[in-house]
Amino acid sequence: MKLVRLVLAFLVFFGTIPQVSAHTKSETQSVWRVVGNIVHVTFNIPDIELVRLANPDGTPVSEAQLLQYVRDRVDVLENGSPCERTEDVRAIVASFGFKRFEFTARCADAKGIGIHSSAFFDIVPTHVTYAQIVTVKGEFVSQLLTPTQQTLALSSATGESPLQNASFWAYIGMGIDHIFTGYDHQAFILGLVLLSRRIRDLVFVVTGFTVGHSISLSLAVTGLLRPHAEYIDSLVGLTIALIAAENIAETAHRRGTIALAFGGILLAFVLASFFGIVGLPLYLVVGGAIFAANYMMMAGFMTDAARIRLVVTLIFGTIHGFSFANNLLEMRLPTGRLAQLLVGFNVGVEIGQLAVVAVLLGIVAILTRLKLTLPRPITVDVLSGILIVLGLYWFVSRGYAVA
Repeated sequence: MKLVRLVLAFLVFFGTIPQVSAHTKSETQSVWRVVGNIVHVTFNIPDIELVRLANPDGTPVSEAQLLQYVRDRVDVLENGSPCERTEDVRAIVASFGFKRFEFTARCADAKGIGIHSSAFFDIVPTHVTYAQIVTVKGEFVSQLLTPTQQTLALSSATGESPLQNASFWAYIGMGIDHIFTGYDHQAFILGLVLLSRRIRDLVFVVTGFTVGHSISLSLAVTGLLRPHAEYIDSLVGLTIALIAAENIAETAHRRGTIALAFGGILLAFVLASFFGIVGLPLYLVVGGAIFAANYMMMAGFMTDAARIRLVVTLIFGTIHGFSFANNLLEMRLPTGRLAQLLVGFNVGVEIGQLAVVAVLLGIVAILTRLKLTLPRPITVDVLSGILIVLGLYWFVSRGYAVA
């Protein structure tokens, strides 16, 4: 019951942390379709953001208030002045969990057009608005509007960026740097190394992880699919805890007990969220609990663990890939070089991952030669226990960001 004791300490520690200590983030999404001097705008607000706009007495904002909020803060500009709105802001049908608004603006000259949004920046200093710009040629350009860049000229957004003239090697360097500065990704790689008894097993899990993050990174950067950033960051922590829990289950040969213990922990989070004891979004915790329960149960019946883990780590890699994309999109992406950027960045990520794996295996080899290693089960249990606490910490603390 090592897992239970480790996590009980975790729950006691984090039960004393107030919600206000969490780093709050939020995001909205927008699409700007440009046809000559006419811009069609779609602005999406996740329902979880509407709480931030509540009236002083705590009542939710009405649809009329929300329309006015978007009307006052989202606009198309020409040389700094608002363009004529040929269609006023109106609410349209949206996907579940979102409010969607649309309007059309016409400017006198296409050369000076800019996109602008000041929504939520005065409420949440870390807010970002993802802007997908669709040009008349059908090109998709993804950029970010931030508190320090609430207006972006289309000539800049769809034209040259600081990365436009960067070499392919610079893109590779970005990927390497992302791994070396991404401690959560390094922790996940450590979990994969601990899980793999043989080099062949390690090749399978790293391959699955690589394929997964390459697919999701491409989908997110091209704007085809972009989940809520804070959900992704929180789920990255959960993947670390899950891999670590499986490591302990592997060495202890008590998968059922470990699965029940881990499931019980997440069930406690579900109940605490339901009764308002902790400020985690209920659907995030319930979704995480269902995913974790299915994963732990499946892990207990693996007949060819290495090959099946390729599929499992592909799923985990997909989650991490969206996390990579969130960081990459903070830069102004170069039009016309997205394919080169994605290839270079992915190559850099792989080099970074292999470097981390090589360092870990090198340390093990040196300690083994010096006869300073502990028995493998003890090493795996201790390091995996640390990873479980660390992963659950990231899952909870990042989950507070969207509560």
